[in-house]
Amino acid sequence: MNIENKKNSTDQYSDEQLIKNWLGFENKYTVVNGIQLHYVEGGSGMPLLCLPGWPQTWYSFHRIAPQLAKSYRVIVVDIRGMGTSGKPEDGYSKKTMAKDIYELTKHLGFEKVNLLGHDIGGMIAMSFAFNYSEVINKLIVMDGAHPTEGMLQMPLIPAKGTFTNKMDINMPYVWWMGFNQVKHLPEKLLEDRFRYLLDYLFSYVMLDDTKMTDFEREVYASVYNNPENIRASNAWYQSFTQDIEDSKNYKPLTITVLGIGSNSSYNYIKMGLPYVAINCKVEGIIDSGHYMIEENPEKIIELVTGFLS
Repeated sequence: MNIENKKNSTDQYSDEQLIKNWLGFENKYTVVNGIQLHYVEGGSGMPLLCLPGWPQTWYSFHRIAPQLAKSYRVIVVDIRGMGTSGKPEDGYSKKTMAKDIYELTKHLGFEKVNLLGHDIGGMIAMSFAFNYSEVINKLIVMDGAHPTEGMLQMPLIPAKGTFTNKMDINMPYVWWMGFNQVKHLPEKLLEDRFRYLLDYLFSYVMLDDTKMTDFEREVYASVYNNPENIRASNAWYQSFTQDIEDSKNYKPLTITVLGIGSNSSYNYIKMGLPYVAINCKVEGIIDSGHYMIEENPEKIIELVTGFLS
């Protein structure tokens, strides 16, 4: 199969090389909803689909997926525009991306799945739940909720004294929300230079960014150094206005939902999630920043397995 943007299989950061450290997992590719998706699959039991966020790939689950695969059939997906999945010019609304995942579940023959999403993946997971709740057993969202009109109130300029070298947990300034709205320029600035952004971002939003190893940073830089990957991933953000419009037609979820929030998002998730999910529970990992899987994988495994069982 001709895989779009697929790296040479001998590249240490290629899907083929990275999967070797995931015992029992395989790389797979398929075309659903008119787009090619790359995913990795391992384990057995009730299906657990995992959706990563920006600026990472399927590999971001490497600390927890092999452990979860002891109890579940784990599928980690490179969402539309990510990694070696397709990067079309359009189709980046969370509703469309949720349909990608829904069609993947049908392709795999699943009647019911558990769904876990982090960051942008959490937004897609929630859209999936709003549109295909009959397919979901339980939903987990980590530091990612469906876009709402509240996003339009995010400040362009940070309040005095709140924008330092670490994110202010009471007044988080998420400058990339604006930066990623810009078309054509980011890929020109960041082509072959994405490591600069990664290092700054991880330092800013993590409490202990040494938990994000140099190898992991190079894995993600090797992907996002490509201007097509930058363009496609920024499209996730540029579709927020459409996502907000879509959200106005959704009814509160009745399925069982777990929200997991980091130090900067726990209070917001605790306040916001009950408005859109009637049967929800919210847990905080306040000793971790946004990249909780890297900072506290053991706690994530504990919360996820406890909730699903």
